Amino acid sequence: MRTKACSLWTALVTPFNQDNTIDFDSIKTLATAQADSGNGILLLGSTGEGLALNKDEQFAIVDYVCNLKLNTPLMVAVAGYNLPDQKQWIKRCNSLAIDAYLLGTPMYAKPGVVGQTQWFSQLLDTADFPCMLYNVPSRSGVEIPVKTVQALQDHPNCWAMKEASGDISKFLQYRQFCPKIELFSGEDAMMPYLAPAGVKGLVSVCANVWPQATLAYVNQCLHGSPEQNQELFPLWDNAVQALFSVANPIPAKVLLHHQQCISTPTLRAPLTHEELTDKSELLNYDQQISLWLTKNIPIAKRFA
Repeated sequence: MRTKACSLWTALVTPFNQDNTIDFDSIKTLATAQADSGNGILLLGSTGEGLALNKDEQFAIVDYVCNLKLNTPLMVAVAGYNLPDQKQWIKRCNSLAIDAYLLGTPMYAKPGVVGQTQWFSQLLDTADFPCMLYNVPSRSGVEIPVKTVQALQDHPNCWAMKEASGDISKFLQYRQFCPKIELFSGEDAMMPYLAPAGVKGLVSVCANVWPQATLAYVNQCLHGSPEQNQELFPLWDNAVQALFSVANPIPAKVLLHHQQCISTPTLRAPLTHEELTDKSELLNYDQQISLWLTKNIPIAKRFA
């Protein structure tokens, strides 16, 4: 199973043309760069503006990336609050050459233990591929209860969790009470502190703009000493803050356009690149991360 060998998943942005249509040429550029770096690809997450796309557009993107036949695992996000629609989306994607699903908590409804257990159970039953649960209370309005994950961890399709609460104590609770699933960080900057606690890898926004450097960073966190890892935190924490200075993925798209990786920094409403009025800090950390990579590229190669 290719998912088991992947420690870094890039939550890929969805590039758009100036007229807001999907820029498939730029998708190819980005996806190929991720595969060449050895990173898994997550499509249609919040970083990919998945909810700003209709289902036909979503499917066209997944189908297109599958047909690129990249030598890297592909994960597809499942997000929304209508259970029949989410199950139908999974059934549609089951026919494609993907490797995994990311299952989010239903938005707005704020279900409890029973409701979330039933929600995820039905999605897991529908999927033909391993699934990563997604705990992101800042977006869903509610955490995935530990009791829900305990109840789901024996399901054959329940492979992992993306933990993006920003709370190390919550991570430790999942680690203690749900030992059968793999835990991935959804917070780039927290990797140095989650690695000693048993994190398996990272689902990353940073890797969009720094694919090789982020892999080196993850490898250093997973295989370096605690002292070495703590030295990583100031640079990467500041770089992450620059990437989240306004709503994600606005800074990532602005920087990718600056790097000439995508044709425009266009986003779909209600997001707009015009929110980022000063990109000097972002460009500064782009240079700093590039310099860091020149000193640390052997780390990425060592664990490739």
